Amino acid sequence: MASEKVETVIAGNYMEMEKEGKATSARRKLSKLFWHGGSVYDAWFSCASNQVAQVLLTLPYSFSQLGMLSGILFQLFYGLMGSYTAYLISVLYVEYRTRKEREKVDFRNHVIQWFEVLDGLLGKHWRNAGLFFNCTFLLFGSVIQLIACASNIYYINDHLDKRTWTYIFGACCATTVFIPSFHNYRIWSFLGLLMTTYTAWYMTVAALMNGQVEGVQHSGPTTAVLYFTGATNILYTFGGHAVTVEIMHAMWKPQKFKLIYLVATLYVLTLTLPSAISVYWAFGDMLLNHSNAFALLPKSGFRDLAVILMLIHQFITFGFACTPLYFVWEKLIGMHENKSMLKRALTRLPVVVPIWFLAIIFPFFGPINSTVGSFLVSFTVYIIPALAHMITFAPAAARENAVERPPSMVGGWVGLYCMNVLVVGWVLIVGFGFGGWASTINFVHQIYTFGLFAKCYQCPPHKA
Repeated sequence: MASEKVETVIAGNYMEMEKEGKATSARRKLSKLFWHGGSVYDAWFSCASNQVAQVLLTLPYSFSQLGMLSGILFQLFYGLMGSYTAYLISVLYVEYRTRKEREKVDFRNHVIQWFEVLDGLLGKHWRNAGLFFNCTFLLFGSVIQLIACASNIYYINDHLDKRTWTYIFGACCATTVFIPSFHNYRIWSFLGLLMTTYTAWYMTVAALMNGQVEGVQHSGPTTAVLYFTGATNILYTFGGHAVTVEIMHAMWKPQKFKLIYLVATLYVLTLTLPSAISVYWAFGDMLLNHSNAFALLPKSGFRDLAVILMLIHQFITFGFACTPLYFVWEKLIGMHENKSMLKRALTRLPVVVPIWFLAIIFPFFGPINSTVGSFLVSFTVYIIPALAHMITFAPAAARENAVERPPSMVGGWVGLYCMNVLVVGWVLIVGFGFGGWASTINFVHQIYTFGLFAKCYQCPPHKA
């Protein structure tokens, strides 16, 4: 009898262990399905989702500054240029990681970032430059998302002013501190792209159905300031790969990243071109005073749904922009390799505070995009990667032993160097030079017109 009882207990324990094992297995499958991504598809969704968020709503505004033809050409040109420099960043990442792994460096609990790639390949001065431009860009990229959240929700609920909505969404976006890394954006990237796709095609259809407003005019470009301001906003649009290294590091096989950004850009162009063209066609010069396209599109359930989806997507994009800043802060205070996510989340909170504060000081939805594009995106996304690639592979030995050799279709090393020089020259003169001049004038004009800490930027007078 005693042996039968023991056997019964043992059998019961085995059944419980089997149930626990099945439950654990189910949780792991769900986690893998929705949470822990690292495939080529995850990287594509991350790149495409991160590339267009609130900027989708400002591109018609840029078209009103540039004119239809220049708006289309700049989108195509900067889309290709952005894809090219993303490719350069991926080559430098693979080169750096391969060299470090040959030295037996373990990256299992460490996320490689752009400034570390520059440090490993070119030294501390390049590291410092990369750290400054990248972190400042991501800081203001996060600020822009908060401003956009407040601007968008106002078109559904104007009982609160935009500044109050900024307070509210600042608190909501602070919850991104609990997302560990880009491995964990699988479901968010997928949903984010669906939301952007809906919004882009809603804008296109709504503008076409609304038709051209009475007396519509398409006078752009009218001044050099507006022209180069619009151009740098598009430069910013296709310069969203300040998180390329972090996305690559989250991949199981980062060597497969090469063409992912180009394919993502081609898809994004199917969203940005139709929506910007149709909204500008319908409203013309009215957009010069409405940097957010939602302000002119007719109120409807479809528009409200687009606003809500964009709000969710901006939360996702805020996380994309902030996560690299979280990593930098963690490394600075020695918490990056801590396995407790709760401790890491709590230490990340101070990063959100300055972002929140800056969004309240400068609530200028469209002009801030151009300013960030000219002074920050031009360097961190275009100029520094092209220069770093040329200097890294300047020695013959480095070219001979390169992990990733340039494709023959671009003319080998000579062709690649020529393209790098073109990128640096163009962005330095047109993006940083003329763009910086124009966006600064426009930004100062916004401060003079609306003031700092504007309570309700570009709100109708009776609602301010």
